[in-house]
Amino acid sequence: MFDISLIHAFKDNYIWLLQRGRQAFVVDPGEAAPVVERLENLGLTLAGILVTHHHADHQGGIGELLERWSCDVYAPAEESITGTTRPLRGGECIDVLGTPVEVLAVPGHTLGHLAYLAPGALFCGDTLFGAGCGRLFEGTPAQMSASLARIAALPDATRIYCAHEYTQMNLPFALAVEPDNRALAERAARVAALRAAGQATVPLTLAEEKTTNPFLRCSEPAVIAAAVAQAAVNREKVEVFAALRAWRNVF
Repeated sequence: MFDISLIHAFKDNYIWLLQRGRQAFVVDPGEAAPVVERLENLGLTLAGILVTHHHADHQGGIGELLERWSCDVYAPAEESITGTTRPLRGGECIDVLGTPVEVLAVPGHTLGHLAYLAPGALFCGDTLFGAGCGRLFEGTPAQMSASLARIAALPDATRIYCAHEYTQMNLPFALAVEPDNRALAERAARVAALRAAGQATVPLTLAEEKTTNPFLRCSEPAVIAAAVAQAAVNREKVEVFAALRAWRNVF
């Protein structure tokens, strides 16, 4: 298994660096400069790029990286991604630095959005965040609900490597949905301390998301009640999710 570390980009993006020996992959390089700096400082060669979706803050640095290193770019086949050499649709298993990585189709944020599942680690782009989920720019509530359900079905110990530091920003909404959720209140305190110390809240653990992330709790009575109060059409899981996502958009 490769080692995983983060590279800061823009205001709150995380580019994930996967390293084994002197070889490296990066996930969602929205800008090249911080990647180049890290690779050169560590004496690493870029062996590949994994892309979850087409938004510029996830692929904007690819062109410059390819000018320095010749490597494969694994990316959604249904989206326009700079330099793609390995178009993927989900269901494939690829080799990343000697580790088998499953490719999952997780549409919702965008139609071709992918996630990459290594042993015990999921790189999910903008599908799932700490205490939240991505906006539905292209997909439907049914698609995103199904994508989140697919993630929730993974082992609880799975570490979630999302692409943004949004946890602290998302927690007030989660608390509005479930004000009596003690685990949420405890998480908010822990996250506040981490951010005050300048530390990342990512990677997340799937177990904690399942107890504190409202978008993974759409079958819980308290979450259903909150969604119904926000004009959910019925108590079905997709309708609950849709009401929560619409509420979060204006929260």
